[in-house]
Amino acid sequence: MDEQRQDPQRPRAPAWNPYLATCPTRQVLDCIADKWAVLVLGLLLGGTRRFGELRRDIQGVSQKMLTQTLRSLERDGIVRRDAYATVPPKVEYSLTTLGESLATTLDELRLWAERNIEGVLRHRETFDAAAGESVSASAKGR
Repeated sequence: MDEQRQDPQRPRAPAWNPYLATCPTRQVLDCIADKWAVLVLGLLLGGTRRFGELRRDIQGVSQKMLTQTLRSLERDGIVRRDAYATVPPKVEYSLTTLGESLATTLDELRLWAERNIEGVLRHRETFDAAAGESVSASAKGR
């Protein structure tokens, strides 16, 4: 295999390592690993949405949390915010090219959760039952 040579005039790209505490990729992972971000990106895969539509379609998200999530995603270049000077003001959110690549990847995670939730729930039930037996057995041994 031919070795590629580094141009001495061109600076080397940093070797990102999210396992290091100081690596900025951790900040991105914090943002995209958030359940609200995953759900927002999943809805935006279907096309442009207004804030009210997102809030209505994501049950349980507060206005404050949705606003923070959208701002964070916009800051990272994942979501585009378009504001229109109308009365009342109209704001729409859509995915950037970077956001589309991320949303497609994260949507696989959502689909995995949907396909596997029954197995996860069964394992939780078995685990919790065994943990309960363990606690009651140790209480008897006192």
